[in-house]
Amino acid sequence: MRTVSAILAALLCASGCGYHVAGKADLMPRTIHTIAISPFANRTIRYRLAQRLPADITREFISRTRYKIVADPNTADAVLEGAVLNFVSYPIIADQSAGRSTVVQFSAYLNVTLKERATGKVLFSRPSFEARERYEISVDPQAYFDESGAGVERLSRDVARDVVTSILENF
Repeated sequence: MRTVSAILAALLCASGCGYHVAGKADLMPRTIHTIAISPFANRTIRYRLAQRLPADITREFISRTRYKIVADPNTADAVLEGAVLNFVSYPIIADQSAGRSTVVQFSAYLNVTLKERATGKVLFSRPSFEARERYEISVDPQAYFDESGAGVERLSRDVARDVVTSILENF
């Protein structure tokens, strides 16, 4: 009976595999309590994504973390800065009978950095962050609805979720 108990105890101790639910770890330094999210620079001719990203990232931090988001970088413990480096869209599926595109894909390339304000230490850096989103185009000109704006909104939300997860998980 003692042998069986010892084996069960050893198995129980060994079952802690170290995995955790994604998005629940927080590998940021304990000194960080406030974060300022600067406006993103835009090095493209498309303006919407760079304008939406700070608000979406702020919303993501507020809903998923304990950090307080502040407007003034001089009062923050850490400052998040970013830039939209490139934004391209291209058709990926075409209707052969009409000779028109039916699905378009966006690809955005960003640079995102989180620095500790007091020391200048880089806490997170992703110099070549890539994100993609697709949207459909109606083949019927009478039923056409421009879906590109909604596609940019989805892309911004996805980027915000990925950025916050990457910062928290220290990827």
